[in-house]
Amino acid sequence: MNESWGEQPSDYLSLVLKMPDVLNQQTVELTDDEKTWLLDLVKESCKKLQDFRKTEGQALEQEFTNRIEEIRTLLFSVADFEQERISNVRERITKALKDLEAKSMDENRLEQEMIFYLEKLDVSEEKMRLANHLDYFLETMILPLSGKKLGFIAQEIGREINTLGSKSNHAEMQKLVVEMKDKLEKIKEQVLNTL
Repeated sequence: MNESWGEQPSDYLSLVLKMPDVLNQQTVELTDDEKTWLLDLVKESCKKLQDFRKTEGQALEQEFTNRIEEIRTLLFSVADFEQERISNVRERITKALKDLEAKSMDENRLEQEMIFYLEKLDVSEEKMRLANHLDYFLETMILPLSGKKLGFIAQEIGREINTLGSKSNHAEMQKLVVEMKDKLEKIKEQVLNTL
């Protein structure tokens, strides 16, 4: 625009601000009744917001409790398949040992491998830690400002479920692990709403 009028570029804002009545403000005073009405409206809005948040918090608490208990039920169901899993593993080990008898082997090495294999198959620690994490989640859930902490606990629950799944080596137990992961994923989604 300046160029078309033959002027140099300039700061339009400062020009506009120099114009008369640009910065004049008219203040409108509220009456006492209007102030009271407005204050009451703000108070009512705040109360409704608090009530809504309380209701939503109670619903989330119930949702978390239900999901945690569903995971706990699935965890208890793992025990139904452990004996079968142990029998299957025992069969495989016995067969492998019979196959090895024909070959020469280092007894110490065999013993080390057996201990490693048996420790790898034991899921009792994972089950115990998972149960503890589930309890800790429920305890923490009722504390104020616990959203971030619940996220961390959910991560720990996930680690134990994953370890349980990788060690279980049994189709039915794997199905239970997948169901646990599904329940946990729903918990994690809801935890994001608490942050």
